[in-house]
Amino acid sequence: MSKQIIIGLTAEGTTDIRFLESVIQRSFENVAFECSGQVEVLPVQYVKKESGAFVDTVIKYARRAQAQGIMALCIHADADDSTDVDTFNYKINPAFATVEKMREYPVCKNLVAVVPVQMTEAWMLSDKELLKAEIGTEKSDIELGIDRLPEVYDDPKHAIETAIRIGWQNFPRRRRHKLTISELYAPIGQKIGLNTLEKLPSYQKFKEAVRGAFINLNYLQE
Repeated sequence: MSKQIIIGLTAEGTTDIRFLESVIQRSFENVAFECSGQVEVLPVQYVKKESGAFVDTVIKYARRAQAQGIMALCIHADADDSTDVDTFNYKINPAFATVEKMREYPVCKNLVAVVPVQMTEAWMLSDKELLKAEIGTEKSDIELGIDRLPEVYDDPKHAIETAIRIGWQNFPRRRRHKLTISELYAPIGQKIGLNTLEKLPSYQKFKEAVRGAFINLNYLQE
């Protein structure tokens, strides 16, 4: 009899969800192959966004996830910096530790941090050939201004928006401005190769956290 895992996701914005949903689903499926026996990874469930202090919102997410039957809850938080150190030290670690200690009411304690360095769009920049194909341009990385490492950009979202503008500037006027970055999150999230993302330290850290979630469920040995 196969085992199952139900994944939850909460993210900072709707565009983050469009990109991360497929990436998270496929990452869990990838790690499931490392488990002994078959593990069915059910579709990612979205946990409604809450406002307030980070620790307080994570508690709310963990309560709701438990009520929804979620077995591993992914918490997204952009680093908004060149490293993820502050995000883990001042947001993720305190929030996760608080949830772990809770006894007053049922909460999902199997939490997985999703912390892209700078922001989610840096992960989108990890496959530049895919990005250019989705934009519909044959211009070079240098021409588009995306020739640097993904997590080096202070504002990777702006870098992608600039690449779209440059990629479309020679198109007939009637085709200009039809493509926006908001249209790229879902298709790139669905198509981007995990092997490409694995070049990024922040994704590697996320994937190790996914393994930890399977270990917590006794689906995978340490």
